[in-house]
Amino acid sequence: MSSRKTTLFYSLLIAVASLAVGMVIASRLDLSPASSAQTMAAPPMNSAPLSGPVDASTFRNIAKAMSPAVVNIRSTSKQRAQEMTEFFGGGGGSDDLLERFFGGQSRPQQRPRQPREQETQAAGTGFVINKEGFILTNNHVVEGATKIEVSFFGEERDDVYHEARLVGRDPLTDSALIQLVEPMPGLTEIKFGDSSKMEPGDWVVAIGNPFGLAHTVSVGVISATARSFPIAEQRFADVLQTDAAINPGNSGGPLLNARGEVIGINTAIYTDSRQQGNIGIGFAIPINSVRELIPQLRTGKVSRGVIGVSVSAVPPDALEEFGLKERKGAVVREVTRGGAAAKAGVEPGDVIIEFNGRSVKNRDELVSTVVATRPGSTVPVKVMRDRQERTINLTVGELNLEEEGNRVAATRETAEPDDDASTQGFGITLSLLTSDVAKRLRAPGDTEGVLVSEVEPGSPAFRQGLARGDIILQVNRRSVKSPQEASRALGQVPSGGTAFLLVMRGGQEQFFTVRKE
Repeated sequence: MSSRKTTLFYSLLIAVASLAVGMVIASRLDLSPASSAQTMAAPPMNSAPLSGPVDASTFRNIAKAMSPAVVNIRSTSKQRAQEMTEFFGGGGGSDDLLERFFGGQSRPQQRPRQPREQETQAAGTGFVINKEGFILTNNHVVEGATKIEVSFFGEERDDVYHEARLVGRDPLTDSALIQLVEPMPGLTEIKFGDSSKMEPGDWVVAIGNPFGLAHTVSVGVISATARSFPIAEQRFADVLQTDAAINPGNSGGPLLNARGEVIGINTAIYTDSRQQGNIGIGFAIPINSVRELIPQLRTGKVSRGVIGVSVSAVPPDALEEFGLKERKGAVVREVTRGGAAAKAGVEPGDVIIEFNGRSVKNRDELVSTVVATRPGSTVPVKVMRDRQERTINLTVGELNLEEEGNRVAATRETAEPDDDASTQGFGITLSLLTSDVAKRLRAPGDTEGVLVSEVEPGSPAFRQGLARGDIILQVNRRSVKSPQEASRALGQVPSGGTAFLLVMRGGQEQFFTVRKE
């Protein structure tokens, strides 16, 4: 080997060795950047049937074993003083605090002050899911928090708190993932059970921080499963109902089965105007629906599918009119303009009977299937239209809850209609739609239809959700342009028959089925 080649060889060897040594030193000193593409698998769960006796030591053993895995959460957020007054039931006038204490005596007029931000603290609960310090809790416990702190079993007595950071959250399951900023050795992990195995009457244990009383244990049973619970605008979650005592501060804590495995995240209670605490009706998000989201929560974003429709249940007395042999599927009441369904050609009045090759049993199953579908996927959708099956291919969009909530809220706005009206036997009063009224109702300028000026309380139209200010565009898929034309079309529906109405509300088309009495 020539001296030149030898020199080149050793130079290269030294460079490689130096690089290797440098990488080792950097890793020892934590100088190399951490990978941002960290992943986390869904924790394993125990799906074995619950069996065996429950004795005097069962719940004591669960409390001893699982309390160390439960944390108290203290979240700090900034809120304007004006918002605080509204939250605590103030509002000024003759009912403010000074007038309550001082008997309404007159006070000097003061210059109005700008609302100022104040720090507020809220208490909640969470539970450790792995040794790296990841903790599950409710979204509403940490949403908007500027500071999150947790304390462990026994530490609350010494007011010891550890800082945590928000990793990811999901409003649709009211779940959030946080992580300890500083690692802690010897963490106790929660064990995961299978919430689908729970049945009414099964024993459950709740551990939490009610009213700041840390690591409180309460015992009860599952009162009901798959209880529909409002979680966002026009969106519902199937939750577990329990009579185990749950109070403010229990939010985000675990609901455990008789083996001490988490089967739910306590999230809400039912109360009335005279009660502010537990009255035996509490709700927990099933752990199965949160467990499968943990990998996405770890990335900081949960991506959900949406197709841009509002759906309702198939009326049991309108199967023949829809061309259905059994009560399955979901009726499309509204198609969002510019959404995935609108682009694919789905229309109000269609009955979705199959989604992505899977039969649709009911409205709730369709919604859960859609949100679980990856955005960007192109899927076949089978619909029943005019008693004929059709297959439509659509590309699933990505759900934006805030945007959806704003749109739904906007559709509630109505304007005062004109008084010129004619009455129909469905319990609605119809009026001529003028351009001025259409503009106030945010309908397109070229909208042709009939105005609903009154809806009789308790009538068929009232029960199906028609409202004053709705614009009827079609009756039984035929356009109507005057009250008289709509009256004739509705009059042709036999007693006991069903009228299909295409309605515009807040600029969006919706579909209604109204049975004539």
